[in-house]
This record gives sequence, structure tokens and C-alpha cells, in this order.
Amino acid sequence: MTVSYSEHAEERDRFDSSFVPSRLADLHAAFADPAVNGIMTTLGGYNSNQLLHLLDFELIGANPKAFCGYSDITALSNAIYARTGMITYSGPHFSTLAVQRGLEYTLEYFQKCVMAEPAFTVKAAPTWSDDAWYADQQRREFIPNTGYLTINSGHAKGTLLGTFLLLHGTAYMPSLTDSIFLLEEEAETTIEHFNGYLQALLHQPGFAGMRGLIIGRFQKASSIDDETLITVIQNKPELARIPVVVHAIFGHTNPQFTFPIGGRGTLLRNAARCSSASPSISWRAASMALVVCWCMCRGMRP
Repeated sequence: MTVSYSEHAEERDRFDSSFVPSRLADLHAAFADPAVNGIMTTLGGYNSNQLLHLLDFELIGANPKAFCGYSDITALSNAIYARTGMITYSGPHFSTLAVQRGLEYTLEYFQKCVMAEPAFTVKAAPTWSDDAWYADQQRREFIPNTGYLTINSGHAKGTLLGTFLLLHGTAYMPSLTDSIFLLEEEAETTIEHFNGYLQALLHQPGFAGMRGLIIGRFQKASSIDDETLITVIQNKPELARIPVVVHAIFGHTNPQFTFPIGGRGTLLRNAARCSSASPSISWRAASMALVVCWCMCRGMRP
């Protein structure tokens, strides 16, 4: 696989990002270049949604690529899917690949989702971490993973959407009808913030047709414990009708699995009450994405 870098990859403004015209030019150039099969973002941030009203969705839709990133980048990923129908991916940044220890799970699910065609099941990672690996690659803290926590049991099938709630109330938000939403936040999010963000999701058009909710593992700085999280979920009667599973790893903690935004997924859980026993989260990801957009994007190849 050949790796190339965008023209303005090292440009940096006072907000630790490249300027809007530079980001637009780089993104459009990557989609227009027939030699490019996939695009990985360098990092997230706070302002990807600045680009939305300036994106050339016609260009992007006519030149589908495997577009992958997480955090703030999912504003672009969901908007691209909503406007073009192109499957995008919530998964590692290019910078994530610099992790020297504990990267195996991340790479495994990136390859399964983006580079292969068969459907696959997402198993819980054996450990997780929330340390500054980029500052010290050797002094790492790997925490035993207790697996998924089921708050509301049930089965669900639907279109996979997520993760940050940067698009609600805008014309770039995909329809929640027939969806399984994967929701994840970062270290600065308190339980009060999360409670409000989640309620905003429940007020979105199409929520009545949402099939399931999967919540990512919170970073340690959030100080959100299971009891409080369960209370928040159970105090929202709107969620009582759908399965809700938490502690999935697909965002700011490491490692992370990749999932297709716009792909199809199946969530299975039969617990009668909250349980730490692992449910089966089975993504009809690559195969169903290929059924939907077989002539558009075959993904990246090694």
C-alpha cells in the first residue's frame, strides 16, 4: 500500500488545525484523485463542521473512497453518507497507527471492516487504555476489560450511524429511522453534558424509528460511573423500547473497533436486567455495505 500526504497536512492555525480553504482543497483533491483508494484523517479536533456547507458532495459522491476517522471527523462522515449515500467509516486516525503497544485489536477490526468483505462479529477487547500513549509509548496502563454492559435488553437490526452529536438539527444529519446509533464522547464530557446531548438525540426527527443505542466507553476524566449512567438511561422513558448497550470501544479510549457509517448491523442481547455479561454485537458491515454500494466503493486493499 502506498501512503501519500495532502498538500496542507502540516499547516497549522491558532486552533491547531489547517485553514478552512486548505482542508477543503485537500479533501476535494483526495476524492478527485483516481490513484487514491482511501482517506484517513490525521486527527480530530473541534471544527470539522466548518466544512459542511462548502463540501462538493457531487464530487465526493462521484468518486467514492474509504473515508475513515473518529471523534470530530464523524461530522464529515455522517454528512457525506447523508448527502451521497456513500458508506464512510468511524475508525482510527492515521496518527493512531503510531501506537506501539496494544494496537492489534484496532488493526484487526480496521482490516475486517474496511479491507475485507465478509460480515464479522465485534468481540470485546481483552483490555483497554486511556493514557497519553503519544507522550510515552512504554509507560502504558492496560486495564482489564469487563466487557459490554447491557442496560436495556433486546435485538435490533438497522443502519449504523454515529458518533459525535455535531449534526443534530442540521440538514446534514442522516435519518435516524431504522438505525442503530453509536454514541461516544471525549474526556471533557461530564455526566451533565452527556445527559443533555443524549436528550437532544431523542428529540431528533426519526428517533421514533431508531432501533438501538450503543454507547462508547467513557474516558476516565469524565468520572462517569456505571450506576450514574444506568440512572440517566433509565430516566429516559423514550429509550425503554430499544436495546441499550454501553462500554463499547470505538472512540477516544484504546483500542477501538471500526464500523461503517451507513452499513448495516445487528445487535443481540437477551438479558432480562442489567448485566456485565458480553452481548453479541454482530455487524453486517462490510458485506452489507458492499451490497448497498458495490459499484461505488470496494474499500482499501493491502
